[in-house]
Formats: sequence, C-alpha cells, structure tokens
Amino acid sequence: MGSVPIFCTLSAMPNPSRSSPPALWRIDARDDVAVALQSIAAGETLRVGDEVITAAEDIPAGHKVALRAIGSGVQVHKYGWPIGLATQPIAAGALVHTHNLATRLAGVESYDLGTRPAAPQPRSAGRATFQGYRRADGRVGTRNEIWILPTVGCVNRTAERIARLGSQRFGLRVDGIHAFTHQFGCSQLGDDLKRTRGLLAALARHPNAGGVLILGLGCESNQLAALLGELSSAEQQRIRAFAAQAAEDETEQGLEVLEELVELVATEQRTPCELDKLTIGLKCGGSDGLSGITANPLVGRIADRVTGAGGAAVLTEIPEVFGAEPLLLERTADGNVARDVVTLVNDFKRYFLDHHQPVHENPSPGNIAGGITTLEEKSLGAVQKGGRAILTRVLRYGASVDGPGLALLEAPGNDAISSTALVGAGATVLLFTTGRGTPLGFPAPTLKISSNSALAAKKPHWIDFDAGRVLTGLDMEAAADELMGLVLATASGQAARNETNGEREIAIWKGGVTL
Repeated sequence: MGSVPIFCTLSAMPNPSRSSPPALWRIDARDDVAVALQSIAAGETLRVGDEVITAAEDIPAGHKVALRAIGSGVQVHKYGWPIGLATQPIAAGALVHTHNLATRLAGVESYDLGTRPAAPQPRSAGRATFQGYRRADGRVGTRNEIWILPTVGCVNRTAERIARLGSQRFGLRVDGIHAFTHQFGCSQLGDDLKRTRGLLAALARHPNAGGVLILGLGCESNQLAALLGELSSAEQQRIRAFAAQAAEDETEQGLEVLEELVELVATEQRTPCELDKLTIGLKCGGSDGLSGITANPLVGRIADRVTGAGGAAVLTEIPEVFGAEPLLLERTADGNVARDVVTLVNDFKRYFLDHHQPVHENPSPGNIAGGITTLEEKSLGAVQKGGRAILTRVLRYGASVDGPGLALLEAPGNDAISSTALVGAGATVLLFTTGRGTPLGFPAPTLKISSNSALAAKKPHWIDFDAGRVLTGLDMEAAADELMGLVLATASGQAARNETNGEREIAIWKGGVTL
C-alpha cells in the first residue's frame, strides 16, 4: 500500500446524555456512515444532525447505515478515518457491511514519520487513592495471594490439588490460593521455550502474588533452574520451587511449602496508595458495533486518568491495531517509540504472512454479527481504550512495565493469551470491554464492561459495569467517575465478577515447533 502518512488524530468521542437516544449516531463529522443504536426498519425516516435520510432496508442495532451515496471503490469513513473500500455502489440509507465493504489492508507498510519531538505526558490533578499491598521492589499489588505456577502441563492436576487443599487449610489467611495451569513446558525448543519461560517468570514476579510456588516435574524442557534464573535473588525471596519427581509425596511437600509462604505473606496489610502505583491492562473481547461508542472510549478516559496521575496503562492485541496505528503514532513520546511501534506492527504482519495467512483475517464471526465489518473498523474502535495518553514504550511479549504512561505490548488478539500477557506485564487490574459477553477471567481481577445495556441485563453475573447507559442518559464523564470508583474499589479488594465466579486462568502464546 506504500507509505502511510501520519496526520490524522481521532476526533472527540461522543458524549450522549439524553433519556431517549437517537436512532443513529455519527461519531465524526467526516464520516460516511452512522451506527444504528437500535434496530431500524426499512422506510424509517432518520435524522443525523441537520441531515434526514430514509432507511433503504432493515438495519440491525450496532450496524452501519450509509449517510450518503458512496461509489464503488470509494473509501468509507468512520471515526473520521477510512475503514475500507466500497465493493459496489451504496445508496444513502443502505446497510454497510460485509456484502459491500472490504478491507484496504494487505501487508507490511512503510510510514513517513518525519521529525518527532518528545511529547510531554499529560498530568491530572486528581488525588484518588486505593488500598494496595506495597512490595519490597516498590510495586503495589491489588491482591495478596499465593500463586502456584507449573513449569509443565504434566503437573497441572497436582498443582490444582495442592491449591484446593491449601485453600481449605490456609486460604482465610491470604486473599486466595490459585493454581494457574497450562499445557506447555515440554517438547519445546529455542525461542518457543524461551517465550513460555519468560511469561511464567513474569507471572512469578507479579505484585498481586505475595508468594509463589513454582512446581516442576523434573524431566521437562522448561527446567526449574533455568526458570528461576530468569528471576533476581530479591524476587526469589518470596518464591519456592521443587520438582515432583524428586519429592516422596509431592502433594504433602506442596502443602508444606504453601504453609511456609502463607506465614511469609499473611502479615501484609493494605495501605493507601496513589494512582501512580496502579497499572491497568486494557482489553476488548467479543466487541460489537457499539463498543467504539460506549465501552472503549469510556475505558480510554480511565487510561487517561491513571496515566495522567503517573500510573501505567497497557494496550495490546497487535492485530487489532492494524489500520489504526497512525493514531497511536500521532502521540508517541518520541521518535524512538514511534519506530518501535512501526517495527512491532510490521513484525506482527510478517508473522501472519510467513504462515501464509492474510493480515486482515479479523474481525471474528461474533464481531461481524455485532456490526463490525473490517479490521480497520475494529482497530479504530479498539485503540480508543488507550484514550489520549502519550505512548511511552513498546514492550515485547513477556516484558514488564517499568515506568508511567501508556505501553503497547506484543501479543495476539486471542482473549486468553493477550489478557495473560497483560498480567505478565504487571497489570494489577484488567479492564475488559465486551459487546457480546464472555465469562473469562485471569490472575488479576478482570472487570467486564459491557458496550450495551441488553448484555448487562442478560448477564449480570458476568458484567461488572454497564457502559451502554451513556446512550440513555448517563453523561460520559459521570460514567467515567463511576467506573473509576469501581476500579479503585476493586484495587482495594472488592471482588470482580470473574473472581466471584472462580473464572481465573492463563494461556501462553506458542509459535514454535513441538517435538
């Protein structure tokens, strides 16, 4: 596609505050389409600002309607940015979706970055605090738990048994005892093994884990000694490890270790901490056509507040950045960060191409059913979770956040893999937006934020916050105040829905050969 000019910034997101929402919402004045906030029947007369159109066909809620006639081969704009090319003439009032709109994305691109002066990180004046656990390395946890991490899938059931029995014996003395199982660690080679080891090491040093038991087998590729070698001597002070093959009774030895770890961390107390000690992970899954209007920009406001106070926010899902990277490049801290963004995005595209896959094999079937048509459209909605914070660093998979601001983390779009990577990077609370819903949860508390009120009403046991209310009377800033209060309460110990439901797991990104 040639060189991509870097010139466009995302316009201000909508701030609807009305008791009766309009039928259509145009996000940007330059847009060729508007989003149906409710199902629209063919023949209905629709008003968008001063414009009046007639629906040419039925338009499902969350889907797009053309505001004007669009010629075949012409770029279609949403969020003020191209989301694809019309594959046939589109009449005003017609549904715009997979039958008449196609992606523009094809492969690796070049970028004219020009001269990029350093950008200052905006600072907020807020003094919000939460009750966290201060760790010896200066980081702050939102939980004081014992985590059991298997080196290899062969000891998964052993780890779960130790966690279950340990919870019965010692669980009331800490915030929880959890085993995080996975299927890797054996028959892996080279960089693939290194990736597994690095992710497990990142989890082992997480501030929400007051103590960690690393449980090995003994014969696996992911040897205990090598994994412990990824951790500093200071980090190993709260880590215990043994191989099941070397133990006479691995369950009893595991329980003895848990008792030792509980004694080590049970005296930890929550203390007041300001937002500069909070790291939030930003994630979307099962998005719909309303995600980019409600939940994602709402989470973006939380990212702005946290980073503005000196805290950190982490954005990932690199395939869901494709097509929207110019918006991130507009607010990188300096030229080095901008070049790191370009390298990461193009490396990920080559990852697809090297496996003979198109870079645009997204959105998912659920996204499409919810009204999202192309990867550009999905990406433009997804990156709003990062708000307008300055992008200060790019992290490779398994790396941890080491400073304030917004970080871009290497990981695929897969919900479980990318959310686990966010926790590995140091996120102590995850903000997970969804339009279709999912029960998934991860080692850190995972707040589910619905893009529409119907989902929140249908799945109250999944959803922690209903962002759909901004379409029916709740001011966006008032919603951000509410959500910020929920984030602080969760960071202070209030259980997220995933924790109440026992939905906690990890997934590791595998990209190499298995013997």
